[in-house]
Amino acid sequence: MIQRPWHSFYQHGEVHIPEQSLYTMLKKTAERYGGQTAIIFEEEELSYLELKSKVDLLAGKWNEMGFKKGERIGLMLANHPDYVISYYAAHALGLIVVQINPMYTARELLQIVTDAEVTSIVADASGRKTINEVSDLYSFRHMMASQLSDTDGRYLKLEELIAFGIPLKSPAEINAKEDVAVIQYTGGTTGKMKGAMLTHFNLSANVYQSCLMYGESMVQGKETVLIATPLYHVYAMTSGMNLGIFIGGRLLLFRKFEIDDVLAKIKKHRPTFFPGVPKMYIAFVNHPEIEEAKLSCLKLCSSGSAPLPVEIIQRFERLTGTRIGEGFGLSEASPSTHRNPPFGKRKIGSIGIPVPETDCMIVDEDNRELGEKSVGELLIKGPQIMKGYWNNAAETHAALQNGWLYTGDLATMDDEGYFYIVGRKKEMIILGGFNIYPQEIEGVLYEHPDVKEAAVVGLPDEEHGERVKAYVVPKDGKTIDKEELRGYCYTKLTPYKVPKQFDVRDSLPRNTVGKLLKRLLIKEESERGDNLNGN
Repeated sequence: MIQRPWHSFYQHGEVHIPEQSLYTMLKKTAERYGGQTAIIFEEEELSYLELKSKVDLLAGKWNEMGFKKGERIGLMLANHPDYVISYYAAHALGLIVVQINPMYTARELLQIVTDAEVTSIVADASGRKTINEVSDLYSFRHMMASQLSDTDGRYLKLEELIAFGIPLKSPAEINAKEDVAVIQYTGGTTGKMKGAMLTHFNLSANVYQSCLMYGESMVQGKETVLIATPLYHVYAMTSGMNLGIFIGGRLLLFRKFEIDDVLAKIKKHRPTFFPGVPKMYIAFVNHPEIEEAKLSCLKLCSSGSAPLPVEIIQRFERLTGTRIGEGFGLSEASPSTHRNPPFGKRKIGSIGIPVPETDCMIVDEDNRELGEKSVGELLIKGPQIMKGYWNNAAETHAALQNGWLYTGDLATMDDEGYFYIVGRKKEMIILGGFNIYPQEIEGVLYEHPDVKEAAVVGLPDEEHGERVKAYVVPKDGKTIDKEELRGYCYTKLTPYKVPKQFDVRDSLPRNTVGKLLKRLLIKEESERGDNLNGN
């Protein structure tokens, strides 16, 4: 690998990432930490031996039912031990897990299962409702229900499959670098879904890279991981579940993020590591009892899925005494690529340095590598980069070239190798020839004492090509004066960057993991034919 400026911050020697299946990862942890708690969910606890036993029983039953290596199985359920059991049972047989949000509509579900040719599916009550809606249009060979209390002859009860299963005698042979473990659909923020094929090696390598990055601050067999982000999302799957299991940690699992419940469980179980998302940190800093919650037990916090405003980071750390390590990732990279290292310099507002064994560069429109402090597209290469998009050669070719992943993100690098995301390539606003990055303006808006949330988009403008519009949500009990907010922006930004329009709202559109859906704001403006020069 080419010598890069960030290499000086690494504290490890030569790296050898093991080529292993995800099931092997669980097996090794169960052998080492069998008697220790693996999952805490509501009032239920499972040890690693109990978890592996349930995984083997389910895998054995599925093997008996005729499941074959390479088949696609959908997991359409919210956080629950059944998700973890089904995930690893599938990998024991070499099945390909297709992650499906249980809140998806019938149209979205059909798009995924048709594209991936899903043969079987595991679902909870929310997911089953949608599956039933598409049953006349798509036929599954097996439909299995998690947490089924009533009688529905169309579904096999997962708990009965486990109870009457025969332990799997031998797991499927896995070629870790070639065999796809997960198809993670992405592109929901742009409208068209694509299935990123993540191999066993991609996913296990990313876990190993994360461990190297956290260094001695993450202790094998001693950590408790707070998981409130949905496991069907790649960030929680890798940085919560897979990483937690790899290190023999306790998974403190929540069905969904309800802040009062989370704070109560933090007080009881004292988690040490929290992979969160911006909406969770925003909820924490706005909770009236956050200082009494004593979150200092969280020695490692990370944020993913969307940029975390600097103002939120500073408020969270000031109120809790706990530090957030900003980073970066994307579904196509399993997902982690960058992190502010606990052992090195920390730069607020930066996504940090590439995780070990990862190379990066920033290029211009002609694919020429740019130097320090230049803005261009971020390219990434490493063992965590996907195999390609499922059944989509054209998109694969566009995203992967000569081993490099073209992220579509605009970034810059400083002289020490720390990277900064300035926006999405497609989100960049061009006003009268000037490039404007929404994230910069959003950062200013988040610093305003009355603003709880903010989003900035570019809208068509006859005179300038595009104009800047900001959407803001006030903090509880606060009222936002648009003219005062405009004046505030003029004190912080070059005049052409100041939003021409402000829209005060009760909430902003987000998906289930808190990612802001700006395309819905733009679509709304388009549909109502907003006056080009209105206020």
